[in-house]
Amino acid sequence: MKQLFSRLLALVLVVSIALTGCSGNSATGFVGNYRQDTATLLQSLRTAIELPQDSPDRMAAQTKARQSISDFAARYRRDKSLTKLPSFTTMRTALNSLAAHYNSYPNRPLPQKLKDRLTLEFNQVESALNRGS
Repeated sequence: MKQLFSRLLALVLVVSIALTGCSGNSATGFVGNYRQDTATLLQSLRTAIELPQDSPDRMAAQTKARQSISDFAARYRRDKSLTKLPSFTTMRTALNSLAAHYNSYPNRPLPQKLKDRLTLEFNQVESALNRGS
C-alpha cells in the first residue's frame, strides 16, 4: 500500500510540474497571442525608453525590458507564419537595436537618435498590427 501511494504521489507531482511548465503565461505577461503579446511588449518598452536617466525605476525597467525582449524572441522567432509579417520584421529590428544598446552600454542612457528610431519603428509595428499584417 505504501509503495502504491508513493508511486501515485510521484505521478501527481510529475503531471503538475509538466502542466505548470506548459502554461501559456510567462513572467512578462505573454499569453501566446502574437498581436496581444506584441502590444504588451510595445507598451512596456515605451515606458522603459521614456524614463529619465535619473529615475530610480530606470534599472528595474531596463531589466524587465531585457527579459521581455528575450521572452518575446524565444516565443516567436521560430514561428514561420510570423517571419514574413511586416510587424514582426520591424519589431525584430527594433528589439535587436534596443537589446544591443542595453548589452553594450547598460549604464548609459539611450541616445536621442535611437529613441527616435525606436519610436518610429514601434509606430510602424502598431500600424501593421492594425492592418492585420
